[in-house]
Amino acid sequence: MIQLRNLKRNLAKSITQPGYAISALRQRLSSYLTYRLFSGYSSYPETVDLFLTYRCNLRCKMCGQWGMVGTSKDMSPEELKSELSLDEIYEIITDIKTFKPNVTLFGGEPLLYSNWEKVVSHIKKEGMRCNMITNGILLEKYANSIIDLGVDEIIFSLDGPRDVHDEMRSAKGTFDRAYKGLKLISDIKEKSGANKPIVNISSTIFEINYKRLDEIISIAEELMASTITFHHLIFLSKERYDQHNNIFKGYYGMVCNDWKGFVRDSLPDIDVDFLIQKMEDIKKRDSKVKIAFYPNFTNEEIRKYYTEFDFVSSSYGKRCLSPWMVSYIFPDGSVRPCQSLNFTAGNIRDDSFRKIWNNEKYMRFRKITKEEKKYPVCTRCTELYRF
Repeated sequence: MIQLRNLKRNLAKSITQPGYAISALRQRLSSYLTYRLFSGYSSYPETVDLFLTYRCNLRCKMCGQWGMVGTSKDMSPEELKSELSLDEIYEIITDIKTFKPNVTLFGGEPLLYSNWEKVVSHIKKEGMRCNMITNGILLEKYANSIIDLGVDEIIFSLDGPRDVHDEMRSAKGTFDRAYKGLKLISDIKEKSGANKPIVNISSTIFEINYKRLDEIISIAEELMASTITFHHLIFLSKERYDQHNNIFKGYYGMVCNDWKGFVRDSLPDIDVDFLIQKMEDIKKRDSKVKIAFYPNFTNEEIRKYYTEFDFVSSSYGKRCLSPWMVSYIFPDGSVRPCQSLNFTAGNIRDDSFRKIWNNEKYMRFRKITKEEKKYPVCTRCTELYRF
């Protein structure tokens, strides 16, 4: 329900967003009880992630979708263009409003979806929380709309100071464009007295930026962000990927192509002693921005995480609860219990979300997942450490 090692991070969120924290805790408790008491059945999820589009205007090096070996590059033009119509999204919102989940708009880049403003407006009209994960490139253009529509939270990916960020995003000028957009949102909020959206910064630890994490915090402070979370790099070996797919073939007759975007031939070129010391120094830093490292591994775990492909955490629970807590709706209408496992339980073009959520296929997936506790790739997935 709440991993003990995440308690400090969750408490920090509860201070800045008390209403959300209470609602999330209530829903997580309900889902956890159904996990414990039933075989595959679950109460409705805390969060529905709505992928508005596969399209993205950046090619970030560490991204499993559009990065160096990102799987979106293998998609056909027709697949990349696939998006749910506004009417189809309205139907989803009407369907899920009965259990009031948090709705997170995702992509690709969600601001590339032509009707994103109408989507947000409808979500808020139906009384649900709306978050948005964005690379920030279009924030300056849409700053007023984001505030006027009442977007609750922006999760912005920041990889470093200007030179580092632009290098990781594979395009010059991306830092300046995102910075201007976030600064404009901060200025408008201050002048108007608005308290939304809360800006939370997400930063992935990578070979290019791990020596300069403290500079990222300084930028977060300038932008008056609420929190900054440093995420450990996601990667796995070809052997682990193949092992995982063999298990998936046996259970579900399929492979998980999306994880191919995280396969590496060699371990990250990161000086782990330097990284650990940098993290220790940052934890002592006095900042108005709440700082977290996620997953919140011990120093020994961090050492193993970056120096061994076959990493298993010793401080976190070893079972995945995410399929009971979160669901993902993709641009083609497919409903998935996990973002990167490619397993589809149904399609909202055929059935409502509520019918799919506990249909035979979804429940079988949860039942097997409960028995397995986790799959081979899960030790590199942040969802394993979330609940």
